[in-house]
Amino acid sequence: MSAPAGPPRPLLKVCGATAPEEAAAVAPRADLVGLWYGVENGARDLTGARLTELADAVRTAGRAEPVLVTFLHDAERIAAAARAARVRWIQLHAYQPPAAVAALRAAVPDAVLVKAVHVLDGACVERPFLTAYARAGADLFLVDAATRGGAVGSTGRRVPAEALEALLPALPRPFILAGGLGEADAPGHAFAAHPGFRGVDIDHAARGDGGPLDPARVAALDRAWTGSPAPAP
Repeated sequence: MSAPAGPPRPLLKVCGATAPEEAAAVAPRADLVGLWYGVENGARDLTGARLTELADAVRTAGRAEPVLVTFLHDAERIAAAARAARVRWIQLHAYQPPAAVAALRAAVPDAVLVKAVHVLDGACVERPFLTAYARAGADLFLVDAATRGGAVGSTGRRVPAEALEALLPALPRPFILAGGLGEADAPGHAFAAHPGFRGVDIDHAARGDGGPLDPARVAALDRAWTGSPAPAP
């Protein structure tokens, strides 16, 4: 009799590539590479053509899949961009309502839909809608911190442990954890053993001094969070 399967290996997502060379350099040591599209005034926002170019670079360079990360609510516009770029993963990283998730699920039934939810002042803003998001078609939640100034995504703010502990029993789908995480957080992270934990989304710690995604830093994050060994010399 075979041994029971253990929990899935955690996913490492790094976010905000802006050049094909940057995306290709980190794709071998990440599972997911986030590409911003429809992030108004975002420093790493991409045009549709650029999204397609970077998505191709991710797919051809390593194990990673590209992820369309967006603040848009328009399901048809998101779906059209995802189809054009042949992106299977879509991350809704703003305050889209459950109806927007349902419309996107109908438009791209085979996509992996990740819905970000935001912790502000110790509580999840979207908590009343979690079940509705799941029913609408969200496959995963991404738990991130928001700020009083309205910033969401790539804030570098941590989700307080007590807020996450209170939120997890209410999540009807598995989750990815974001919010100021780095390599040093991985060993024995309090929530990594949770049955719903599927991985981490990292921005700041994957860069050097706010610059491009750094392959060496991503490799270190990969070893720390997923247990992938260093490549043979």
